[in-house]
Amino acid sequence: MDKLRAEEKAAFDKNSAEMEKGVKGVQLALKVLNEYYAKDDKAHSSADGAGSGIIGLLEVCEADFTKGLSEMVAVERTAVNEYEVTSKENSITKATKEQDVKYKTKEYKGLDKDTTDANGDRASVQTELDAVNQYYKGLQERCIAKPESYAERVKRREAEIAGLKEALQILDGEAVLLQRSTKHALRGVQAH
Repeated sequence: MDKLRAEEKAAFDKNSAEMEKGVKGVQLALKVLNEYYAKDDKAHSSADGAGSGIIGLLEVCEADFTKGLSEMVAVERTAVNEYEVTSKENSITKATKEQDVKYKTKEYKGLDKDTTDANGDRASVQTELDAVNQYYKGLQERCIAKPESYAERVKRREAEIAGLKEALQILDGEAVLLQRSTKHALRGVQAH
């Protein structure tokens, strides 16, 4: 936009300078012709009609050049005004967007920190959960009664019966020993 405005300004400066030279040149020509035909010297009386035609044509040219110059000045002023308004709008928009960037960056950094904290908290909680689950699994293995299979019950009962039979044999063997030792003890008491 700045480049375009600079090009427009350069074109205006060049064209308006040429237009002003043209207006001044036509005005000078009109002055010279008016002075020439205003003289009382009638050497030019036969050219009065042609002179007034030329003067009229130059006056029309002067009006056209002046009008063109006025239009150029008006267009330039409008372009300058639009440029200034647009520049102000752009600077306001730029400042607003720069503030938005600052706030968004601050928000993003805060959210990034919150995310990092939340991930750290989640990792800690996950570690605790894993430890609790491991402990719970151990408790379940120790505390929850598991139904015995039929084969295990039969095996356990057979072992129990075998143990009882062994105990009965031991007790029978001790009873025999007790009876013998009691008989020997009695014989020894009788012998005395």
